[in-house]
Amino acid sequence: MAIHVATFLGAEPLAEGTRGFRFAKPEGFAFRAGQAVNVTLLEPPETDGKGNSRTFSLVTAPHEPTIAIATRMRDTAFKRVLGSLAPGTPVKVRGPMGTFTLPDDAARPAVFLAGGIGITPFVSMLRHEAKAGSARPRLLVYSNRRPEDAPFLDELQALAGGPFRLVATMTEMERSARAWTGERAMVDAAFLARHLPGGGPTAVHYLAGPPAMVAALRALLKDSGVADADIRTDEFFGY
Repeated sequence: MAIHVATFLGAEPLAEGTRGFRFAKPEGFAFRAGQAVNVTLLEPPETDGKGNSRTFSLVTAPHEPTIAIATRMRDTAFKRVLGSLAPGTPVKVRGPMGTFTLPDDAARPAVFLAGGIGITPFVSMLRHEAKAGSARPRLLVYSNRRPEDAPFLDELQALAGGPFRLVATMTEMERSARAWTGERAMVDAAFLARHLPGGGPTAVHYLAGPPAMVAALRALLKDSGVADADIRTDEFFGY
């Protein structure tokens, strides 16, 4: 697997407790939408037992001139150092890696189910499909507690239309200061029955989020008749 050095360009807030980190794209670095990289901090001022490397999905699409990741900001040594990086700081990037990518058949539908920061590989895929003018039917079910907690929500709402349908749901709106007219239900069997497409070509179903959520969604899909071969998963751990 290729190893590159990438220069940190800057960070930006994406939602409450979530930040995006952008790096210069190393020369010759090519990837498929949905893939991930392993980022290693070089000579960090602090570390812990988990070391100086973490794996992140790329949120940028292959056509973009830079590469970027997004993460929840927790009080760990790695996140503290990442959050204090100065522009111009080099990091080691290993990859790309993973097969959490779109079907080669551009006509095959895709169903994306994301919880919280699990949205990142889907942002890459959806940006890529929009840039390519894809006619692939694609549905994103995106669950968060509140709009304030939902990274990329505004961008995804702007992308929606044509072959891309967005169903966003907020499960704790009683704690929100923002207006919301969309779904408020948990993603359960009844929710999926209302929104998942029926008939037509077999869709590939992608699940990304915390491990417990991914396991629960996989079980729901299997109970609804989706074959194991048509389910792809990407678990996001809270490091």
